[in-house]
Amino acid sequence: MNKRQLLQSFLAASALSFGLVAQAQTTPIKFQLDWRFEGPAALFLHPAAKGYFKNAGLDVTIDAGNGSGGTVTRVASGAYEMGFADLAALMEFHANNPDSPNKPVAVMMVYNNTPASVMALKKSGIAKPADLAGKKLGAPVFDAGRRAFPIFAKANNIGAVNWTAMDPTLRETMLIRGDIDAITGFTFTSLLNLEARGAKAADIVVLPYPDYGVKLYGNVIIASPKLIKENPEAVKKFLSAFAKGAKEVIANPPVAIESVKARDGIIDSKLETRRLQLAIDTVINSPDARAEGFGTVNAGRLALMASQVSDAFNTKTRVSPDAVWNGTLLPPAAELAILRK
Repeated sequence: MNKRQLLQSFLAASALSFGLVAQAQTTPIKFQLDWRFEGPAALFLHPAAKGYFKNAGLDVTIDAGNGSGGTVTRVASGAYEMGFADLAALMEFHANNPDSPNKPVAVMMVYNNTPASVMALKKSGIAKPADLAGKKLGAPVFDAGRRAFPIFAKANNIGAVNWTAMDPTLRETMLIRGDIDAITGFTFTSLLNLEARGAKAADIVVLPYPDYGVKLYGNVIIASPKLIKENPEAVKKFLSAFAKGAKEVIANPPVAIESVKARDGIIDSKLETRRLQLAIDTVINSPDARAEGFGTVNAGRLALMASQVSDAFNTKTRVSPDAVWNGTLLPPAAELAILRK
């Protein structure tokens, strides 16, 4: 073998060795969203598309979801290492499965306020919470707003209501048809869905839970305790890369939506940009979020929510706020300073 062949052999071996080392240093993370590839999914799809997770040494796979409850369960089962889910759903899982060995833990607050609201058409005569008494409300049985409605009802002294269950795809249609008087749902989902079904914005009444005394937290990033124990650095890197991407999403939603379009080519980019902007304005860059700081929680508010969820969801055991939240893996304050005044 001549010198040139020796050199080529050496370079090939070095490249293979480097590749194996790089591969060994890359941590695979399966991530489960709470819902479909809609506007808010850009918070995760954008940093993935920009390579921020990859640059952090993470091989992140992001899958669409079908509800927060399912996301929590899948992370608990080990099918996913991390996910995005409603904090109330996480609390419920903890309290109803006290002996589960792999209960997911919230590691970053994203929706500082719950996106849940009650929505009705003005022609129903509903203008304020008290008007809901005796009315027929509709939502899927797992809907976050429906599950938390007892908290909303107690805060606003609302009398008994009648519930109708339906598939998520029928919720807004049934309201338009007059089959029900009002619905619960995430504002940035149901409001735009109602408009898409012919309702005018001026004819829709929106009663956001946070505006009527219900200061529940919304969606959080969750991680399995196994991942936190075995590779806390991977969680830290994920949250850091996410925060970097989220800052860009907040600053330029139309550009961020391109990452969602890349995953689901049939979405209406204009509609999903509106949905993302609505989510940013109401639950991500909200006054409460700016007061508390992005990514973190207020201990007193968290404890109150744990008590409210325990009561409203009638859990088997009381929710322990210390068990559902771990803020020790958050990025430095400078990296979390992503909200716009």
